Amino acid sequence: MKAPSLLLVALAALVGALGVVQPVPLACASLLVVLALRRHFSVTARWAAVLVLVLSYWRASTALERFELRRQTVVERLGATARCAGQGVIVGSPVQQQGRYSLRVEASELDCDVGRLPGPLTLRLYTEQPGWVRGDQVELVAQLGPSSVRFNLGLGDPRPGAAARGILASGGALSLERVAPGRGLAAMIDVARNHTRQRIETSFVPAARALARALVLGETDLDAADDLAFRTSGLSHLLAVSGTHLVFAVVSIVAALRALLLRWQALALRSDVSRWSSALGLVVALAYADFAGGSGSAWRAAWMLAAIFLARACGRKVSGQRALALSLLVGWVLQPLIVFDISFLLSAAATSGLLLLSRPLSAPWTKLSFAPLRWFLLSLTTTVSAMIPCTPLLLLMAPTLTLGGLLANVLAGPIGEMAALPLCLTHVIASPLPWLESGLALAGSGALLAVRAIAHVTAAQSWLSFALPPPNAWHFSVLAVTLAWTSFARLALRRWLAVGGLLGLALVEWASWQAGHPRGRLRVTVVDVGQGDSILVDLPDGRAMLVDGGGAVTGGPDPGLAVLAPLLRERRRSLVDIVVLTHPHPDHYGGLLTLLPRIAVGEFWEVGDSADAPASTTPPSTKSILVSDTPLTTVSELRAHLRQRGIPQRHLAELCAAPMLAGAGSLTVLGPCPRPLPGSSANDSSMVLQLRLGPHAALLQGDAEVAEESQLIATHGGTLKADFLKLGHHGSRTSSSLPWLQAVNPALVAVSVGVRNRFGHPHRSTLERLQSRDIPVFRTDQLGGVVWETDGHVTKLRFARERSVGPGSP
Repeated sequence: MKAPSLLLVALAALVGALGVVQPVPLACASLLVVLALRRHFSVTARWAAVLVLVLSYWRASTALERFELRRQTVVERLGATARCAGQGVIVGSPVQQQGRYSLRVEASELDCDVGRLPGPLTLRLYTEQPGWVRGDQVELVAQLGPSSVRFNLGLGDPRPGAAARGILASGGALSLERVAPGRGLAAMIDVARNHTRQRIETSFVPAARALARALVLGETDLDAADDLAFRTSGLSHLLAVSGTHLVFAVVSIVAALRALLLRWQALALRSDVSRWSSALGLVVALAYADFAGGSGSAWRAAWMLAAIFLARACGRKVSGQRALALSLLVGWVLQPLIVFDISFLLSAAATSGLLLLSRPLSAPWTKLSFAPLRWFLLSLTTTVSAMIPCTPLLLLMAPTLTLGGLLANVLAGPIGEMAALPLCLTHVIASPLPWLESGLALAGSGALLAVRAIAHVTAAQSWLSFALPPPNAWHFSVLAVTLAWTSFARLALRRWLAVGGLLGLALVEWASWQAGHPRGRLRVTVVDVGQGDSILVDLPDGRAMLVDGGGAVTGGPDPGLAVLAPLLRERRRSLVDIVVLTHPHPDHYGGLLTLLPRIAVGEFWEVGDSADAPASTTPPSTKSILVSDTPLTTVSELRAHLRQRGIPQRHLAELCAAPMLAGAGSLTVLGPCPRPLPGSSANDSSMVLQLRLGPHAALLQGDAEVAEESQLIATHGGTLKADFLKLGHHGSRTSSSLPWLQAVNPALVAVSVGVRNRFGHPHRSTLERLQSRDIPVFRTDQLGGVVWETDGHVTKLRFARERSVGPGSP
């Protein structure tokens, strides 16, 4: 099969798997792409692509369904957390993170204090014990919880990525003993990794150790400031085992092997040593990808290099397109969900850009006589060629792009690839000579710190950054169709097709903006933030209100940056008009500490006494974003930050005065008005909100418990009735009393609760009270984010995933 046809089949293999999460855009785009290619590819190639696309969808859906069934079994049997014991084998290369080691263990079965868990079970164990290698057979005792994913409408389906990783449960190892040592090539590679890690920690300067481990071993363990700087500056790939990194390292090693073989005169005279070195290069490429952490980008580049080396070893030539296609196909064959590995996609996209764009874009500069300018422009062109196809993918990961990254790559690229990388790799084998090892470590540290300095300087130039909204499936579909039609159309038509593609993207973006800014409707989104509370409300007048921000009190990523910021981006919300903190508990304010400094805010509501708040010295109209140099850790620091920005802070004395209009709807603070009861707990001082549009209402009660519920019943009586109730205190036994449920009489309730919560939320007694009144319960731990909306006439309910079977399910 010719290279373009093979590449078409490889792309079909990747794209087909996307059908498990976006079947409609995929089907529409595939049909239009096939029509575009009908005259330019043979019938055989087109049918092969279609068949592979269907096969890819089937493999991906089967793998996802199998993983979800096994994960659901673990969730139901394991509960929140449990102490488990059993035997297993380490199947993943150990990774050091924050002073401890992450181990991927395949357990045959586990005996837990909640019962027996049949295997095989893939676990993620954390231990402070060093020295583990793949193949080690271990006896383990661990405190385990089921793997969990946060699933919200509009943020993509996280299940395929979780299924690709395959982790069913994770936790800390209480006891871990090696029963039998691992043997074989994988174990030897891990021994080398362990030795390299130990030598880096011993000989590199402290500030460069995490950088060196990232560069050599693929261990992402940077501190928060460095991580943000590298991501913001566009230099993250210099500290990752990217395709460029692997190609540079392996090609250098193969060139050295060839030079050594040329000195072996008997061999050099009888045969072509280039073929021998290429054969060795195939092994080196695969072994190096494994040694360097085995990321998706590393393996893709290794498979591509392996194809090239194999062809050379056989005396054949292979084009770049064919090698790229083979690397994509190998990845798909080995992992049907490989398309959900963002590092794999970025590597493929960058390589595609270099193959297709680098030559035509660099042509104008190749004849420049002034060598420094020629080098600079060619380096810049290479960076641009690689980044153009990566841009849509990068926008999925970060809210901004920076033009400074282009210059930063030109400056830092040579330092990273031509200085830091060879110095660090040579350091790996220099330990027998302490003086050489120390010198290489010192020089390598200097190169890495120079790259870090460039990253920090570039990241600080915020004026070079610009924000763009994240693309969705329809954006990618329009891009794919436009590229397919323009690539093979006559020159006269290309301009019109490109204009049509731009208009299509504009139409998709307009529809996305409209969906994120509904008017004349009341939309309440109970966000899946794990064990915590966060509710995003779209008011009928078009304003947005955020009630609480969740908090990672039981572990996991920070919901402010990991969930709320992407959700606001997806809805094209750069301003939250009203932010409400119902009460100062970490599972409600934690996400606000990281989110609010990064977004524009209209006003901030909380229960506290306004008399205690110092007057602002900034005009109250200021909504500018002001990211704190120092991370916010308390509500007091958050208040001070908001005052510094001149954002009004409103309290009960003002908020309880009267209902507030929101277009055709209204917003009422019901309690605790006019002030919390003396001696009441923080939970029973929660701000309770009622949102109304026409005859329909939603009631958000924070963590209010029985005492505040009784006060609200006495004060408001029959006006408490609501169609939708966000259950108080995550469904604990101390809230949702029967008199409260009778007064509110909701048609349905939602409860924000985490899969791995250790509090037993929602409590069985609460669920029984709801069941006695035939009130359906929608849980974020089972359904992901829950969305209730009304136009004042009818109500609608949506949730992020299919209904799950379990206690309290609707």
